[in-house]
Amino acid sequence: MITQAELLTNLEQYTCTEQYYKHWLNRFVYTDGVQYLAEAANAYWLIDAIASHQPQAVKDPMLKDFQIWKLTVTETDTSKTADLVCERDTDDAVITQHIDCTDFPLSEIKLYLEGGVLMLPSER
Repeated sequence: MITQAELLTNLEQYTCTEQYYKHWLNRFVYTDGVQYLAEAANAYWLIDAIASHQPQAVKDPMLKDFQIWKLTVTETDTSKTADLVCERDTDDAVITQHIDCTDFPLSEIKLYLEGGVLMLPSER
């Protein structure tokens, strides 16, 4: 698996997208940067998790057009867990999901879902 430093360096290169990838649940499309993140970090599960929360998210008028998704990883001596949070705005959590076990290489990642497109903040 890719190291945290390599992944962060590579993610910085994504400032726009040339292609959109359709999620299999047909709830949104995602960008080249998100595709790279999923491939390099073996994290297609992260895209699936965000897609699985869309029926609940779109019921909130403030989340219909723009969502902030944050994954925060906590590491102990014996395990790594994560919390996935959807926010309306900074520090206004609406949806949370605890993930009991993960090998995600970053301590935190933020993604935006805007206008039906999941993207890295640098691709906005």
